[in-house]
Amino acid sequence: MFENLKKFLVEELRVKPEDVTMEAELAGDLGINSLELADLVYLCEEKFNVVIDDEDLHNFNTVGDVVRYLESAQN
Repeated sequence: MFENLKKFLVEELRVKPEDVTMEAELAGDLGINSLELADLVYLCEEKFNVVIDDEDLHNFNTVGDVVRYLESAQN
């Protein structure tokens, strides 16, 4: 799941691959703004066939948060 998410971040949001770690903060470390986060959510929903509730977005602080959410949503 991490590698798939990393690929999205690098290809779609132009994040440097070396910056993407499980601990990397979406806004602070990767510079992802609210519009880019919305794009990321849309891509994840399409790619992983999950629905991400708007209220859950507040829990997406790090790449790891998103990975764990996606993994639990697929189970």
